[in-house]
Amino acid sequence: MPVLQYFSFTELWSPLFLALMLLLTAGYFVLIGPLASRFEGSTAVPFWRRGLFLCGMLALYLAQGGPVSLLGHILFSFHMVSMALSYLVAVPLIMLGIPDWCWRALLRVNPLRGLAFLAKPIVAALLFNGLFSLYHIPAIHDYVMLHFAVHRLYYAVLFLTSGLMWWNLINPLPEYRALGGLGQVGFIFLNMVLLTPACGLIIFAGSPLYATYSDPNTWAMAMGYCVPQSPAALLQAFGGPGFFGSLSPKVDQQVGGIVMKFIQEFIFASMLAYVFYHWYKKENGQEDTELSAPASELAEEGLNYKGW
Repeated sequence: MPVLQYFSFTELWSPLFLALMLLLTAGYFVLIGPLASRFEGSTAVPFWRRGLFLCGMLALYLAQGGPVSLLGHILFSFHMVSMALSYLVAVPLIMLGIPDWCWRALLRVNPLRGLAFLAKPIVAALLFNGLFSLYHIPAIHDYVMLHFAVHRLYYAVLFLTSGLMWWNLINPLPEYRALGGLGQVGFIFLNMVLLTPACGLIIFAGSPLYATYSDPNTWAMAMGYCVPQSPAALLQAFGGPGFFGSLSPKVDQQVGGIVMKFIQEFIFASMLAYVFYHWYKKENGQEDTELSAPASELAEEGLNYKGW
């Protein structure tokens, strides 16, 4: 891509963030390998689950540390690709890659039990979609992009609330499920509806909303957090974000809103198919044993949802 030729390897690939992701990935394989025997009920993790985890980590790295992250500071459309990869792709893949026995061990940690209400369907949906929509209010978005510590904190909170939202759809532990098949269908539609106003505002706005992508000075200050050049040097070298793209800020903004909505619709449509598939299998007595342990065994362990 022509834009990338103006930046160094370090600026494009964020070696420190890559090292962190590799370290976390190595920790995952140590956890499900040599350390697995220390967990009650641990079993071998199948290849497909490991593959999902790796794909999720790759998506997260590209979105937050790779070229997509850098491009997201130049073009709003890539910013939305980064958001979709981070919270609609990476989070569920990483969660699906974690085996059931790891989740049970994690959820036995006492401090987490006091936060269980955050995972309730309505609360989780409102938290993630509310924070996502709030972030894309122009004044708030530009403020977050211009303050590095706030930026990292906000993205971390979005990541956690995305996990709470996805927990209601891909939770593999029957004892912690709050929704049945029909409830999950309703939950998916709720999330689709809640994200629509933010995307609609972005798509149908009559002018560029974000100074980060339209005002050269604001853009240079925001770029200073992902490249070592000073804002003055960036302005002298490029003049502003318009140097890199053929799209006007307004069109770029519209493309970003459309991309986000399209990715969301595709992913949640896929989840609808997934939910209907497993709902059908359950109704016909064919539910996978890995996804649905006998309720009697779970009750004996005292791991019921109401008691979490």
